[in-house]
Amino acid sequence: MKVLVIGGGAREHALCRSLSLDSDVTALHCAPGNAGIAEVATLHRVDALDGAAVAALAGELGLTEHDLVIVGPEAPLVAGVGDAVREHGIPVFGPSARAAELEGSKAFAKDVMAAAGVPTARSYVCTTAAEAVSALDAFGAPYVVKDDGLAAGKGVVVTDDVEAAAEHAAGCARVVIEEFLDGPEVSLFAVTDGETVVPLQPAQDFKRAHDGDAGPNTGGMGAYSPLPWAEPGLVQEVLETVLQPTVDELRRRGTPFSGLLYAGLAITSRGVRVIEFNARFGDPETQVVLARLRTPLGGLLYAAATGRLAEFPPLRWDDGAAVTVVVAAENYPSAPRKGDVIEGLAEVAAEDAPHAYVLHAGTRADDTGRVLSDGGRVLSVTAAGADLAQARERAYRAVGRISLKGSHHRGDIARAAAEG
Repeated sequence: MKVLVIGGGAREHALCRSLSLDSDVTALHCAPGNAGIAEVATLHRVDALDGAAVAALAGELGLTEHDLVIVGPEAPLVAGVGDAVREHGIPVFGPSARAAELEGSKAFAKDVMAAAGVPTARSYVCTTAAEAVSALDAFGAPYVVKDDGLAAGKGVVVTDDVEAAAEHAAGCARVVIEEFLDGPEVSLFAVTDGETVVPLQPAQDFKRAHDGDAGPNTGGMGAYSPLPWAEPGLVQEVLETVLQPTVDELRRRGTPFSGLLYAGLAITSRGVRVIEFNARFGDPETQVVLARLRTPLGGLLYAAATGRLAEFPPLRWDDGAAVTVVVAAENYPSAPRKGDVIEGLAEVAAEDAPHAYVLHAGTRADDTGRVLSDGGRVLSVTAAGADLAQARERAYRAVGRISLKGSHHRGDIARAAAEG
């Protein structure tokens, strides 16, 4: 089948890399893509938020009911890009605009969870400064303030400073203020066709910019999988108490969710609690989860897009581990530098492959073929190994070969888990 991936970040590069290894994928396209994706897929220019333009591109490429469009980022999903393509009879992996509100509105997600009986933090939805102050007083520190809408992974503030919390709330049209959830966090993806739910392997990401979880919140600075410290029954518990009830509730409402359901979880002293839902693959967790998936990706996503997931065979996984480390531009996450030359990519390909490789996030190629930085999170350096220690060593060895002026990365991704 022919596949068109919409997006241009490290998540889409990870998807394209896995799809390029799938023998059933006969042609791979990506729009708009990036300098790294260009090595495995044919790139096309398109406004990813324009459903009509994406549908037209799919038509120009000759995609039919036997092919697949994968919408990577959240903004096009919320904008209804998947709906526009489906109207042309082309299968789409990604929820409808109405179902994508599970990520597009945190208040909507809280309402769905309440109706489905899904365990989550107590919360207040606030639309005025006075309401926000009252909610902050009710919960106390640490304060958790979430912009209700999409914010590219940076709409959440967790702080002990009530003034900073109130300031963030005041800058949002509507916010969700909730109780702080203690305990480690887990990311769990599930592929669903609106009825059947197939969970993937759990991962853990690192949101803060600097080592030791210091610094501002980011879109994610690294991740690892599996989680050696997690209880053996965690995935099944989350499937039964979170994922399946949520999918069932959305179907009951007449807005079936088909695509990738991402549950951000806290393993608290009172049990598993949902921090947030996303309506697409998460970044950077996708990089490590797909590094361990041995089932061909194209067939899995096509089965979900066409309502045939119940017939799909059990997933196969690598027994080892994977680690990804994000190389970020100078000043990320505030005002990242762009346009700097990235060096060392060829050395990683020559010296570290196939165990380690570079996934591009914010990059572009200039007229001479040089790869330049073009975003905040520039690269995701990913490695696999027999265990976390080996995967981690391989990832950081590859990171050490890369040179980007002013860049920074965390040095403690997966360290605690690898050390037991």
